[in-house]
Amino acid sequence: MTEQLSNQEKRQRLHDLLEKNDIAMLTTLSGDKLVSRPMAYKHLEEDADLWFFTMKDTDKAEEIKKDNRANIAFSKEGYASISGTIQIVEDDAKKKEYWSKSMEAFLHTSYEDPNVILLKVEADSAEYWSTDQTTKTVLNGLKTLISGEEKKQDKSLNDTVEL
Repeated sequence: MTEQLSNQEKRQRLHDLLEKNDIAMLTTLSGDKLVSRPMAYKHLEEDADLWFFTMKDTDKAEEIKKDNRANIAFSKEGYASISGTIQIVEDDAKKKEYWSKSMEAFLHTSYEDPNVILLKVEADSAEYWSTDQTTKTVLNGLKTLISGEEKKQDKSLNDTVEL
């Protein structure tokens, strides 16, 4: 029997999966091409909105100004793909709140640098593939193999979430 999850349960499963991942591939549009780059997120909100640091004088900041649609993909612990839009945020209090020594070492500056900006990804929808349920996946596969019957996809392992 296929497990049906409520939207709240799907959101929680997505949030739990995202918390296990620290590096994402951020995809933006550069003209008519998709461009992806690895980014470490600094904060995850309950509604799956994500915050990243970058510099104002980067190609990605220029791309976002022209077209703020984006996709964020995670694949360290399970898999998730988030579609949404990005807002450039220049809020000194937020920069200070999310700043870390590792970010300072990576960007070679401080949060007070006027070239440092935040990117807020406002999630619209997401799809996840949970791999933390290995036993369930193996058992379902064995049942299908033994019975010879095609099983319906278990939505607890892969689902789409409207955010």
